[in-house]
Amino acid sequence: MALNINNLNNSSQVKQKVEQQTQVKQQVAQQSNIEQNKSVRQDSVSLTPQAKQMGELQKKVADAPVVDQKKIDQLKKAITSGEYKIDPEKLAANIANFEFNID
Repeated sequence: MALNINNLNNSSQVKQKVEQQTQVKQQVAQQSNIEQNKSVRQDSVSLTPQAKQMGELQKKVADAPVVDQKKIDQLKKAITSGEYKIDPEKLAANIANFEFNID
């Protein structure tokens, strides 16, 4: 675009130039917004099978009773009556096995 330097009082050319620059800036901003929106739409999340399994286990634990009162009552009754026998060797083996398997 050529400017008429002989007619410096003609502000219409200056206004046109400013308007053109403003339009270019707006177009660049719009293009930037469009590109940002495209990148947001492309984002996705997926859960691994292990994460899904962990969620299912958490639900089961949340739904399970905190204390199995029936089992406690059975054990109390067996201990009181003398029917509950403890095998010290088996207990020691289970404790040792538990300790060695802790990661």
